[in-house]
Amino acid sequence: MKQAPIAAFAALLSAWTGAAHAGALVDLAVVNRATGERIPVHTHRGRLYVAGTPGAKYSLLVNNKTGERVLAVVSVDGVNVITGDTAAPAQSGYVLNPWGGVDIDGWRKSMSEVAAFVFTALPGSYAARTGRPGNVGVIGVAVFREYQPPRPPASLQQPAPFSGPGARGDEARESAGGAARDSGAPASPPAGASSRIAPKPEEKLGTGHGEREASEARWTDFRRESAYPAEMISIYYDSRANLIAQGVFPSAPRAEPNPFPGFRFTPDPRG
Repeated sequence: MKQAPIAAFAALLSAWTGAAHAGALVDLAVVNRATGERIPVHTHRGRLYVAGTPGAKYSLLVNNKTGERVLAVVSVDGVNVITGDTAAPAQSGYVLNPWGGVDIDGWRKSMSEVAAFVFTALPGSYAARTGRPGNVGVIGVAVFREYQPPRPPASLQQPAPFSGPGARGDEARESAGGAARDSGAPASPPAGASSRIAPKPEEKLGTGHGEREASEARWTDFRRESAYPAEMISIYYDSRANLIAQGVFPSAPRAEPNPFPGFRFTPDPRG
């Protein structure tokens, strides 16, 4: 049984507002840490994109939308954010409690520290500096459900017969309690045109290995339901100028020159 670190969770009440991708099992959002705001997500040709600002720190918010634990294996630029290995779904990830979430601020360095995620030019990215620049510019999450052992047949869950005084009343109460326990109902979730010319393309953006920061985590057991992820989410990122050049963001039309820009009718006098 493999283990995975579980961070201190805050309840993340976020419906999809264009700043997070709503999957069936989890939501994924990219947050500008300077402002605390989710970076808006744009869809282009079936892909999701966010615009990063060079030098800005960011974090990833992953929110569990189910009433069961799930495992989120997270990668940035093709690198596992916990182990630093070239990312693969079978690796370590963050375990999310039912309806819980995790705020991932950086590359994990220990059970108490991370190196901050920071947008930077491709050569300065952690992936490029470790000889793996080929997948810079994408954030991924592979989600796994937790294995649930099969329930025994219903006949084995019934209380043993009892013929003593008050047996019928006790049996009725036991049966009612068993039905409540075995209902399988999940817990309810908590109550959550500018005229500028398009800029020229810039150097591709990546994620750097920023300064060390405190971030507590602990190990926990998690048995996957399947060797294959139940859900995979990808968000691509680059600078705004590059995304405009790629056609992800619409560029503002260029204003036509006006031979008489000061033309107007005579205005009324003041007063």
